[in-house]
Amino acid sequence: MIDLDALAGLRAVATHGSVVGAASATGFTPSAISQQVKRLERQTGVPLLERVGRGVMLTSHGQHLVDAGDQVLADLERLEANLQQRAGVVAGRIRLAAFSTAMRGLIAPIARELRDAHPDLTLTLTEREPWDVVDLVASGQVELGIVHRWGGVALAVPDHVVATRVASDVADLIVHRDDPLARRSRVTPHDLGDVGWIATPEGTICRQWLSRMYDGTGHLPQIAHVSAEFDSHLALVAAGLGVALIPRMGRAPLGADLVAVPVHDPEPIRLVDALHRRTMADSPAVQAVLAAFAGLSPAAGR
Repeated sequence: MIDLDALAGLRAVATHGSVVGAASATGFTPSAISQQVKRLERQTGVPLLERVGRGVMLTSHGQHLVDAGDQVLADLERLEANLQQRAGVVAGRIRLAAFSTAMRGLIAPIARELRDAHPDLTLTLTEREPWDVVDLVASGQVELGIVHRWGGVALAVPDHVVATRVASDVADLIVHRDDPLARRSRVTPHDLGDVGWIATPEGTICRQWLSRMYDGTGHLPQIAHVSAEFDSHLALVAAGLGVALIPRMGRAPLGADLVAVPVHDPEPIRLVDALHRRTMADSPAVQAVLAAFAGLSPAAGR
């Protein structure tokens, strides 16, 4: 009988391209992943991985096993969800991956409510970037994911993954109270041609949106400093080192030195979605978490 845990390990190797990548994504050690693959090779009697340079790749047998195994794992996941639905049981483990401000503004406010309402449900949290979250949900490594996308910045979601809108979040221009912009009731990107931005790193969704916000202005945003965390952005603005565009969800209190100025034309709105695989659509545990998000106050975490 094929070991399903070991099959999941092989699938992780296929998804992440290496034993080390699979180990990092699943929380196992590289040695444990290697042992899982070796166990599968003993059970099936065929080689599943072959070494290529310093890395490994799936053999044709390994790829066939992963492709066929995906359907087996999906059927088992659907069966488990249906059984729990028939029994009306909200139990088991939900692994949830989300971006940082969703952890503070969406998940933290519902975590205690879920624990109190469903003591047999275990919620395991991990913080990841949206693109990583999509991969984790799609490959079966987490049951739920929370992602965001800004305006026209697309986030590709596979067909076997369902997206449910859980929030709409607005970002404000954060400036020091001594900045002349602090006296404005609102600003547009045309007013921000000469400001120095404290921005997230190149390639992030937030950075892509900041660049697109300037479309039609004849300017590009002038990046003065780069930091991955919005809390750091607030500290740098308070130090007089620039301005920042920071979402309200999960935003720390501004204090006396900072002012939030609304932005329009375009208004910086990010859409926040919960992701799960279609095979888990009937899972009472997944539905319980989605219901908790739906009941969350729009102002939570602001």
